[in-house]
Amino acid sequence: MKSGVKRLLGRAGFDIVPSTNNLGGVDDFIPFEATMRAARASGLSVGDHIDEVMNGTPGATQHTIDELRDLGVFAANPDTVLEIGPGSGRYLEKTLKECSPDRYEIYETAAPWANYLVDTFGVVAQPTAGCSLAPTPDGTIDLVQAHKVFNTVTFLCASRYFFEMARVTRPGGRIVFDVMTETCLDPAAVRTWATQGGAGHDSYPAAMPRRTCVDLFATLGCTLEASFLAPMGVASTEVLVFGKGA
Repeated sequence: MKSGVKRLLGRAGFDIVPSTNNLGGVDDFIPFEATMRAARASGLSVGDHIDEVMNGTPGATQHTIDELRDLGVFAANPDTVLEIGPGSGRYLEKTLKECSPDRYEIYETAAPWANYLVDTFGVVAQPTAGCSLAPTPDGTIDLVQAHKVFNTVTFLCASRYFFEMARVTRPGGRIVFDVMTETCLDPAAVRTWATQGGAGHDSYPAAMPRRTCVDLFATLGCTLEASFLAPMGVASTEVLVFGKGA
């Protein structure tokens, strides 16, 4: 994926270079200044530019938001939202068009993007360390979400975040995230990733057993309410929607 993104940026006159403000990993895929310049030049929002030009999947972000709206995720008008790894804010921006939370917390390792989101959307950037949401108290968040995050980290990192997501969600709240489950990994998809997905980047793309997620969250008082597939790279990822019991 990284090589594919680099080729696309190269055609637009940009190059990917590691940022000294990042903690590594997929943050390096979307350089802040080059992406902002390219989005302005394209006349698109940052999120739509990333979907259409960099990822080659126009409307992918909106597709996920539309599915979540249809499932009633935003109908409860969450007062508090927490997002892990919002990156450029393409899901954050569209979430704020669906609801008006009093507080929106983010955990983002890429400092330039985190600063941009704070300045642009008035969100609260929490200190990000490891796979922890420690600055957020127990049971205080109505909607916890992460998009295109857990297919880029190790199994244990994702699992540690799962425990934290359940901890900070209030009873009656929802947890939304996507993972690359076996539903997304039929032989044709595996072949496509192996032959067309580029060299990969550390843990990317990372698979996660669906049953592991469902069973783990069940032990944490969370029930799977719905799921759907969303485009990712050369294949797809599965979005899971959990509700936390009272």
